[in-house]
Amino acid sequence: MTCASCADTVQGALSDLEGVQEANVNLATEKARVEYSPDQTSTSDMRSAVEDSGYGVESEERPDRGMEEVEQAKWRTYVAWGASIPIIVWMVPEMIFGIAWPSRTIYDLGMTLLAIPVLFWVGRHTYRSALKAISHGSANMDVLIFLGSFIAFITGPLRLSIFPAMLNYAGVGAMIMAFHLTGRYLEARAKGKASQAIRRLMELEADTARIIEDGEEREIPVDRVEVGDIMKVRPGEKVPTDGVVKEGQSSVDESMATGESVPVRKEERDEVIGSTVNQEGALTVEATKVGKDTFLSQVIEMVEEAQGTKVPIQRFADKVTGYFVPAVLFIAATTFVLWLAIPETMNFLASALEGALFWIDLSLSPLMLAISAGIATLVIACPCALGLATPTALMVGSGKGAENGILIQRGEAIQALKDVDTVIFDKTGTMTRGQMSLTDVVPASGTPANPGGDEALRLAAAAEYNSEHPIGRAIVEGAQERGIELEEPDDFKAFGGKGVEASLGGEEIRVGNRNFLKENGVDPSLMEEELEELEKEGKTVILVARDGELAGAVAVADTLKDDTIPAIEELEELGLETAMITGDNQRTAEAIAEKVGMDRVLAEVLPDEKADEIRELQEKGERVAMVGDGINDAPALTQADVGIAIGTGTDIAIESGDVVLVRGKLSGVVSAVELSEKTFGKIKQNLWWAFGYNTTMIPLGVLGVMHPLFAEAAMAMSSVTVVSNANRLKGVDITPDTAS
Repeated sequence: MTCASCADTVQGALSDLEGVQEANVNLATEKARVEYSPDQTSTSDMRSAVEDSGYGVESEERPDRGMEEVEQAKWRTYVAWGASIPIIVWMVPEMIFGIAWPSRTIYDLGMTLLAIPVLFWVGRHTYRSALKAISHGSANMDVLIFLGSFIAFITGPLRLSIFPAMLNYAGVGAMIMAFHLTGRYLEARAKGKASQAIRRLMELEADTARIIEDGEEREIPVDRVEVGDIMKVRPGEKVPTDGVVKEGQSSVDESMATGESVPVRKEERDEVIGSTVNQEGALTVEATKVGKDTFLSQVIEMVEEAQGTKVPIQRFADKVTGYFVPAVLFIAATTFVLWLAIPETMNFLASALEGALFWIDLSLSPLMLAISAGIATLVIACPCALGLATPTALMVGSGKGAENGILIQRGEAIQALKDVDTVIFDKTGTMTRGQMSLTDVVPASGTPANPGGDEALRLAAAAEYNSEHPIGRAIVEGAQERGIELEEPDDFKAFGGKGVEASLGGEEIRVGNRNFLKENGVDPSLMEEELEELEKEGKTVILVARDGELAGAVAVADTLKDDTIPAIEELEELGLETAMITGDNQRTAEAIAEKVGMDRVLAEVLPDEKADEIRELQEKGERVAMVGDGINDAPALTQADVGIAIGTGTDIAIESGDVVLVRGKLSGVVSAVELSEKTFGKIKQNLWWAFGYNTTMIPLGVLGVMHPLFAEAAMAMSSVTVVSNANRLKGVDITPDTAS
């Protein structure tokens, strides 16, 4: 594919297949992403559709393909200029002094012969693409270059044979192709730089693994490692695949995954990420994920998908481009006719700009002026820059994000995130560390005296014995630390977001929040004063009842992450409103919100009600980003305009959000917003340049004041400018002040 029209043609061919719900074809990455029903169509049908539209499909992806394209483009450029430079040197005396050296016939013959290898050898790919497009009833950028250069070339043979009065533009045709191939080469180089993020990620993968079998070590290729294999990782070596530390202690450099420069301490039972670098001690690691299931493979897949999607503004640009090439062909044909039909009027309009712009020779015959203006209009109006404006910026932006631990799952998030006005944070595991610990145990007044209220704790810990909830685990671990012997309950039932119910030695135990106990006929008001005091401190209070009687309460607390407060401050400085959503009661939630400086709190919200709360805000006209820690927040993350999933290491909830923050730090939300604004800023700059260039240059071509050579050079540079501008994103700093 060579331009946006090519991508549009392929996308149309795929979209027309029965069973295809959506097809996205990306010019910059040269990939198609298709959502389809396998019982209605197949990949073979898709391949046939692409081939029938005049294009081809690579049988397999080759990492070095981009470099091969750059080298081929470079070789074609050198050959083209090898023939075009003699043409330029030879043309100078004729253009300045009107001397065709050594004779007019030899000069015309030389121009024609030198143009042949440029157009029909190194330029044959452009011609072949154009002819394929024409044969399939479509028009792409190559059609414009083909018509412009071939019409210029044909004047040479015509002058030598039947029209001796015609000017010889054959050399100009060769130079048009040379400029075109130069633009392609520079564009290929720039696109290669834009896609470096994916290539660098692929290069991070380990090549081999040292596995232990029967007490002996042996080295094998990393693609032969299986789940359950035991691997030895020495200092300085890469961890081959995702796994769990079985033996040893060390610090591991996880910067490739999280962007965090400080090494992470690893001990027994800690998870490690494949391709991270072991720095100090030797580690024995059990492989838990291999091949395409590893964290790095998932990251590569996610970045590629983000680069392959289309933001809403690109769909608009694609729609315009679909009409652009046919419109240019019509304008070029009209230009040719106007110069023949009303030469005096066109001459008058052009003479107003004579001497001010590039090149004009109004003494030429109307036919030659018509040919010159038509060729210039064809080559100057190529919409290549328009097709590259958005995908190249998206490629660089998503790559920049990946390098900083911000993974864009859906390209649309790049545009949506900059328009968000409200950011809602889940509390546990998002604003806080997600590690609850027991802080207080309070017996209910009137219950039998016991030191420190341990009876209430014993009952609560027994009821939560089989619970996997963080609060339940904190209660159990707190009881164990206090030396309380725990009994496993006879029966256990959990009520999401409310509490648990268990049977213990014939007694019925209920542990949960106020509403849960009220629903089961227990009055919590007897302890209201103590509960309020604990909640004012930002602690989560859990009530305990035995056989319908209040036995006491236990309190747990989760500490805020180090960067929670500064991240929220910086988001509000950016003009965004922040809010917290939690299942905690109003008083506890407000105490935590006060600590972090939030005015807005959505408390006592059950997990399945979070999405409804976000929907209500959206119905009021707010554009909402939801920040959550994964699977239990999935409905809310999906409902939000932008879902931002907090992930840590290999436990990342990749399917939950539009954006995933690998580091698990809230400073990543600030970075994601800044990345969105700066990437979209580049997209707008690129589209402005692309639209502005065509809008300005086409009239100059029509009026004949733009020489075809300058037209082609300007067109080539417009594409290079757009891609180079996108590459400037690499130098943008998206590290927030909160990072320190």
